[in-house]
Amino acid sequence: MVATLTKTTITLEDFLAHPRDHQEWIDGQLKETTGMTIRHSELQAKLSRLWGNYVDQSQQGGKIYTELPCKTRSQGRRPDICYFTPELVAKYSHAPSLPQSPPLIAEIASPEDSAEELFAKANEYLTSGGEEVWLIFPENERILIITNDQTLAFSKNDIVTTQKVLTGFNISANNLFN
Repeated sequence: MVATLTKTTITLEDFLAHPRDHQEWIDGQLKETTGMTIRHSELQAKLSRLWGNYVDQSQQGGKIYTELPCKTRSQGRRPDICYFTPELVAKYSHAPSLPQSPPLIAEIASPEDSAEELFAKANEYLTSGGEEVWLIFPENERILIITNDQTLAFSKNDIVTTQKVLTGFNISANNLFN
């Protein structure tokens, strides 16, 4: 039996109201989020746990999410890891998606990701309510932290510190990558 596939058009608003697993809404099209490797998954779990532990220990409040559907200026995205302030948790924790970018986001580069795509995605987040974006490059063991007014680069032996969100969090890049 041959199945016929029909292309379904979905609006950004429909996507945000009913997000689909493992998909983003990019330039009017649903795109599968692919490319997650074992290393990618490991780093996502580790940084989520570290940020979450810090949220609890520092008593700053808020929550850590993975693959959370959110709206940027013109796209429907799913950041690898993000942090909600207590105010965002109170307002949106039961919503199907966030109508803006979370304040702190981490994107972990997959083998298929180009640097240009990752920088463009970081800019989307920053122009849509995000304050700080971490771009993590597993293969090169580098982390870039991008805010509206600076870009910082860290390598394996550096201590990485949040710049605007989750005040006081820091980690040795070596501990993240090992």
